[in-house]
Amino acid sequence: MQLTTGKIRRLQQCATPEGKLVIMAMDHRGSLRRSLNSQDPVAVLDEELIAFKQDATAALAPAASAALLDPEYGAKPCIASGTLPGTTGLIVALERTGYRGDPAARVSELLAGWNPQRVLQLGASGVKLLVYYHPEAPTALAIEALVRQTADACARAEMPFFLEPLTYSPDPDQPKLSPEERRLVVVETARKLTAIPGVDILKVEFPLDIKAEPREAEWLVACRELEAASHVPWVLLSAGVDIETYLLQVIAAARAGACGVAVGRAVWQEATEQPAAERVEFLHTIGRARMARIAAVCQALASPWHARR
Repeated sequence: MQLTTGKIRRLQQCATPEGKLVIMAMDHRGSLRRSLNSQDPVAVLDEELIAFKQDATAALAPAASAALLDPEYGAKPCIASGTLPGTTGLIVALERTGYRGDPAARVSELLAGWNPQRVLQLGASGVKLLVYYHPEAPTALAIEALVRQTADACARAEMPFFLEPLTYSPDPDQPKLSPEERRLVVVETARKLTAIPGVDILKVEFPLDIKAEPREAEWLVACRELEAASHVPWVLLSAGVDIETYLLQVIAAARAGACGVAVGRAVWQEATEQPAAERVEFLHTIGRARMARIAAVCQALASPWHARR
């Protein structure tokens, strides 16, 4: 990793003193609306979205080294309300929620009016970009160009660039990747996209379909393949699995070389179905305890992000 002083300092702000990244992910928008009201997501008011993000951030961010928030409903309200502690790093998502185009040829876009320089003005310590990617999709070159564009803008602002590629099937007759394809595509995506100069941290899916491969020894093998493919440090996202499954995945990833986590729904998903008072209680007790367990695993097993420098 060739990093400027500004990027090094901001990555330090996102990590534990030992260099482990324990990121609370609360940048969800469309998916969070669906969780809050599966029957009519459009009916979820912006104020409800903001309130949930503030409740979750207040409860969970103190147990994390950084919080990942969106600029629309998360970062500004959580800073203004004081629910994001000043000692917790802030990473801000730059992408529009969802994608446009055909499900087999997905197009990711930046959120209008937002760029690394504007994120810097928020006092943030990092930028995150989610892209939908498959190396053989017709949109692959356009996605790679978007990653380069964002990496260049992050370099000018000296903002660490966290890249989150989500894989999918480019075959309209096969809407979901087979377990064998998933493993190959997650690893190859890491290889290709982290080779782009200026990508600093990879935020990545677990490389296996655990329903198809229950053997935990094979999980470690697959994570080592991912470690070997990635040119940069990487953190494991939770992708909505339950907390016990996620903890096992984190152990495998950390033993293979991951530098931490970016965890969302595995910690707070149940709170989306609860009334406000019960939600706050759940987040401050069960949610906080889950975040602390994940942090403990990272502290014990994960590699520091700067180990590759």
